[in-house]
Amino acid sequence: RRNLHFELCYYRGIDFAIERGFKLFEAGAQGEHKLARGFLPSLTYSAHKIRDPAFGRAIGEYIESEKEMLAYSMKEYASHDPYKH
Repeated sequence: RRNLHFELCYYRGIDFAIERGFKLFEAGAQGEHKLARGFLPSLTYSAHKIRDPAFGRAIGEYIESEKEMLAYSMKEYASHDPYKH
């Protein structure tokens, strides 16, 4: 069925949140396709313990290089904001 994924994963969740008076429904990380359905991205944070020092440094370097791309992406996504502020 067309749009079944969004019906089950998002729209029903939104209905559930509205019925119970929730102030926020988080659509989850990733997915530029969510913009078309009115979900705006938000930055999220996580913390991880990496036991191998070399692997930890490699991950840290990647995260640093990713910050610039992420800042650009967030700005680009914000330009598609369908809501009035």
